[in-house]
Amino acid sequence: MLSERRLQVLRAIVQDYVGTEEPVGSKALTERHGLGVSPATVRNDMAALEEEGYIAQPHTSAGRIPTDKGYRLFVDKLAEVKPMTAPERRAIQNFLDGAVDLDDVVARTVRLLAQLTRQVAVVQYPSLTRSTVRHVELLSLAPARVMLVLITDTGRVEQRMVDCPAPFGETSLADLRARLNSRVAGRRFTDVPQLVEDLPEGFDVEDRGTVSTVLSTLLETLVEENEERLVIGGTANLTRFAHDFPLTIRPVLEALEEQVVLLRLLGEMQNPGMTVRIGHENAHEGLNSTSIVSVGYGSGGEAVAKLGVVGPTRMDYPGTMGAVRAVARYVGQILAES
Repeated sequence: MLSERRLQVLRAIVQDYVGTEEPVGSKALTERHGLGVSPATVRNDMAALEEEGYIAQPHTSAGRIPTDKGYRLFVDKLAEVKPMTAPERRAIQNFLDGAVDLDDVVARTVRLLAQLTRQVAVVQYPSLTRSTVRHVELLSLAPARVMLVLITDTGRVEQRMVDCPAPFGETSLADLRARLNSRVAGRRFTDVPQLVEDLPEGFDVEDRGTVSTVLSTLLETLVEENEERLVIGGTANLTRFAHDFPLTIRPVLEALEEQVVLLRLLGEMQNPGMTVRIGHENAHEGLNSTSIVSVGYGSGGEAVAKLGVVGPTRMDYPGTMGAVRAVARYVGQILAES
């Protein structure tokens, strides 16, 4: 374990390097930070930090920069995440409060996160598998054609057309709608198959085929594999950090284009709380020079999806983590009230 003083030196190196983009020397550290020790002591501490792999010397520069391991320790030992100011919090609330539906909430969240952090923002749509049913609507479009509308507790709306094996009257449709909602409204998606299993038996023989067809469509909607969707914004922000990527930002851009890569990475971050993946902790090679800061969001204290940012490892971690956490909290409140 590092001594408290060496941890202080590492913290100062990270802060200065993030702020100035320049490798940090012992003289600058002693002048800028009240470390209470001589430059010679700071030099010794820096030598020890370098030997243990927390900092490195780029090229022939006299200064040092943090390594992935150094950033990792810095993040793990953060005394506190930088809180948003009152005007920032009001701005977040006002911007998100204007959203009209789930798509608008997600679109606004991406724009807001990219602006606040000046990084690439990533927002995952609420997952159907972690949602509950708010309401199932059935609308007659033709004698043997029905539109099924599934509304979730997160405000997500899925629509499907159902071609029925026989004409289905308005009275039967209203009956099916009422019985279906009495069983599934407020219930988890995973519970629905058992809850509706015997529903067709309560209908007349000639209607059972149609009831079964409607239920099959509902169940298919609940378990669709392509439900996982991401929205990405602020990719242009990466160009501001071109010098932070060893050779080129192309691998990062390619990885961001492959949404399945980001979905997998977010999925691997099982903890719904704040997660920070730094540099080579990201399994995908194209993201080895980036850090991903993510957190779960949802209504009723349960995470239904994740949001976060992708940027260079040289990022303002306390500020970024504060912004990501604040935005997630507001999005959760909006979903709970929607």
